Amino acid sequence: MNCRHCQNPLEHVFLDLGFAPPSNAYLKAGDLKAPETYFPLKLFVCQHCWLVQTEDYARANELFSSDYAYFSSVSHTWLAHAKAYAEMVTGRFGLGRDSLVIEIASNDGYLLKNFVETSIPCLGIEPTASTAEAAERLGIPVLREFFGEALAKQLAAEGKQADLIAGNNVFAHVPDINDFTAGLKAALKPHGTITLEFPHLMRLIEHVQFDTVYHEHFSYLSLQTVAKIFARAGLRVWNVEELGTHGGSLRVYGCHSDDVRKDDPSVSRVLEEEARFGLAELSTYLSFQARADEVKNGLLEFLLEQKKLGKKVVAYGAAAKGNTLLNYAGVKPDLLPYVCDAAPSKQGKYLPGSHIPILPTDALREQRPNIVLVLPWNILNEVTDQHAYVKDWGAQFAAAVPTMRFSG
Repeated sequence: MNCRHCQNPLEHVFLDLGFAPPSNAYLKAGDLKAPETYFPLKLFVCQHCWLVQTEDYARANELFSSDYAYFSSVSHTWLAHAKAYAEMVTGRFGLGRDSLVIEIASNDGYLLKNFVETSIPCLGIEPTASTAEAAERLGIPVLREFFGEALAKQLAAEGKQADLIAGNNVFAHVPDINDFTAGLKAALKPHGTITLEFPHLMRLIEHVQFDTVYHEHFSYLSLQTVAKIFARAGLRVWNVEELGTHGGSLRVYGCHSDDVRKDDPSVSRVLEEEARFGLAELSTYLSFQARADEVKNGLLEFLLEQKKLGKKVVAYGAAAKGNTLLNYAGVKPDLLPYVCDAAPSKQGKYLPGSHIPILPTDALREQRPNIVLVLPWNILNEVTDQHAYVKDWGAQFAAAVPTMRFSG
């Protein structure tokens, strides 16, 4: 396999999690009697451009189905994040009724609805029918397509170049990152702005967030690598913000290479931070597997110990990262009898691989477990606040990454 960006041969394994089903391929009861599709879940690092990437095997349409179950609006924290972003960019870039905002992977309209409310024209690009329908019900026009250079050129020919292109947690999800980036350039007005948010590879390594590895994430990104990918497409990263979302993310601001805007000092600052951390040193990547195994083993030891003590441990949040963790650790319903989730689209289904049933959050009150393991650890505080009533019977919340810890 060659690197998806620079085409150099990939020789170094960053992380090998064995075989797993797609993390968002939730199962219905009838599916439990049928064979389940597994793919290898292995990451390589390119020693030339430092792009960390999955082994090449699965097509995007095998991972993002018409009944895709992830709806962004389920998280109140994420809704607030999106609203704050919309208000910020509207003021910062002077967006108004003569502007056009395009969001790639617009999901259920969680972001673009803020622009609709202020009468700023917008367009969502979203290939999954289930989420696109939810966005359309909010009055958001949606193209049900995968984004790339061909679609971008079509939009440009129709006079639909954007003043702002937003992409939240999509840049890591595209199998052909060069084609996607070329599409960004083609769809952008001469003085327009691109903002992309994605989990920061440096934080993934620092906090052993190996459970954020799953098939829908084709790439794991650092600023040094994104700057190279942008430059190849005739784009430039001129500003960057470090965010607390998803365990530590970057929001990069891009423009055409010949844009008059000067690079903000934040760009060199983050690049220097990455260099000090060792993101241009192979040893940083090759030592990660052992650290991931330590987290996995710690979770298993914890669950087995609680079972011996007669304590009931259940999970909260049927998140993709939880599926990666549970499948790599081999956890089944004997150790975690169920997982609660607030999303109606997931309730009544089963986690892929582990076949743990997904129940409504009311099950916490009814079953009164001793410990609630929050799989999406990035929203641990939100979950703890929303379900503080578990303290009434002495229960605790826990998270397994980067190490077993308790809250509440």
